[in-house]
Amino acid sequence: MATIALSELLGTAVLDPEGRRCGRVREIAISPQEHPTRVSGVIVKTDEGERVLPHRLLQGLEKQALRASSPAGEWQAFSGGEGFLLLSRDLLDQQIIDVHGRKVVRVNDVDLLEERHNAHLELKLASVDVGARGAVRRLLKGLVPAGALRALVNKIPPRVIPWEFVDLIETDPARRVKLKIEHELLAKLHPADIADIVEELAPAEREAVFETLDEEVAAEALEEVDPKLQVKILESLDSDRAADIVEAMDPDAAADVLGDLPKETSEEILEEMQPAEREEVAELLEFKEDTAAGRMTTEYLAMGVDATVRDAVETLRQFEGGIETLSTIFLLGPDAKLMGAVPLANIVIASSDTPLQKLALEPLISAHAGANEKAVAELFDKYNLLTLPVVDDEGRMTGVITADDVISLLRSKL
Repeated sequence: MATIALSELLGTAVLDPEGRRCGRVREIAISPQEHPTRVSGVIVKTDEGERVLPHRLLQGLEKQALRASSPAGEWQAFSGGEGFLLLSRDLLDQQIIDVHGRKVVRVNDVDLLEERHNAHLELKLASVDVGARGAVRRLLKGLVPAGALRALVNKIPPRVIPWEFVDLIETDPARRVKLKIEHELLAKLHPADIADIVEELAPAEREAVFETLDEEVAAEALEEVDPKLQVKILESLDSDRAADIVEAMDPDAAADVLGDLPKETSEEILEEMQPAEREEVAELLEFKEDTAAGRMTTEYLAMGVDATVRDAVETLRQFEGGIETLSTIFLLGPDAKLMGAVPLANIVIASSDTPLQKLALEPLISAHAGANEKAVAELFDKYNLLTLPVVDDEGRMTGVITADDVISLLRSKL
């Protein structure tokens, strides 16, 4: 099957069934609601105005001309393209997300696949050209003979992205819905990769991405974004949407970003959050950010001192917190006092009726809620910790600091 570049197709003469020229190609339209890649119509500039040549009336492409199977007078007038993805307007020179390469790129040209079905020609969107080949083709079109230009372009190595690896960016909410633009491919990437991509986008484009991502995915990605950019993103969103994302974040990360927001914005988001999540984050906001309590999360695994391995396994099955805190189960005595820490690895190799107290680490390492960041980092380094419990003046456990929290702390100091 042959391919043709969009830039080659634009301006091409359109012939009626008798071979008479009735206009030129001005635009190529796709209707994602009907088919994600098939060209649904060709926008033709005629003497009577712009008309839409439907895909079912495309007869063939011959000698640099597109032939139609019916006269132009029978085609509908073009009414602005609402509901259409117009390839020249919406793709050429626009930024897209290459989910395979995990980056933002600019489109230089578009490749269309030609498929023959008896006397009917079907065009399908195959890939986008983001390299020099597409740029040169468009730059020199009309300046050098078509044959010479084609020979030159063929010498340039292609740099294309298959359409199935492309995520579009559309800032207009109404158009996103009409064109069924969702970031399903982007959502499958690692949160850190999504964060890198988002940081390359303009403010309106960042907002569009965070408006359409699932709350859980958006929350994980937001945690990986630079803190200053986190603030800008949340400020750009409606308070209810921002609240949905903040609710899905780890409590400590949520408290950090809300603490960086203007007080009025932070309060608006807190007001929209569910009571349980709001109370949890509000408590963390009371602590100074440069203390152990300011770095901790309140999501962790804790059990009574009399618990067994069997009890621990059942608790693990029901735990809905972040995976970072799963490395250790903490044992609490009366009044939530910290009594022990059991590594998950010890549980795996023990029999089900083994008391967790027998598997606890010695010595028990913890940090006071008011300990500074330097003391926290030194404890992690000295004892090679994955998690560090935080306790108050009475020895009650109030939260846990994880290794990724310390890594983020150290990175912020660089």
